Order: sequence, then structure tokens, then C-alpha cells
Amino acid sequence: MSSARNVTVKLLDKEYTIGCPDGAEAELLASADYLNEKMREIRSTGKIVGLERIAVMAALNMSHELLKAKEHNRYHIETQLRRIASKIDQSLNTMDRED
Repeated sequence: MSSARNVTVKLLDKEYTIGCPDGAEAELLASADYLNEKMREIRSTGKIVGLERIAVMAALNMSHELLKAKEHNRYHIETQLRRIASKIDQSLNTMDRED
């Protein structure tokens, strides 16, 4: 069983202490840096005020990015699988003709 440790992250100049499994500190800090960057972008527009609202908008934007990336990856994988299937079919057809 891995032990957890506390890691302090900073979001919009406010510090938060987060429990984190050993070995995952770098990933947590990278995630916090990315979230902080997105929150700063939203705050800089001046359209949204309040830490909670900024955090919700950042989470929604990041979720949207993730879903788009997943869809893109799925499309790319399906395209590659179709190409492979086509090559297999061509090879099998060639083998059938040689028999």
C-alpha cells in the first residue's frame, strides 16, 4: 500500500494542500500549473469574477478540451485500424489468387 503525502499547490495566488500518493507529486504539480494557467487566462478576460466561478469555467473548458482530444484520438485509431484491415484484406486476396 503506498503512502500519501501532502503537497501544496498555488491557484490564483491562493495555496491549497492536497493529499497525494507517493510518486505522483510531479503529476499533481504539473496538473495544478496547467489549471492555474487556465484560471489566469479566464480571469484576464475580466468577464468572470470570483475564484469559484473562474475554477468552474476552467474545469468546463478543460473537460471540453479532453473530450475533443479523446474524439480526435478515437478517429485517428479507427482510421489506422481501417488501413490495417484493408492491407490484411489485400494480402489475403493476393494469397487466395496464388493458391
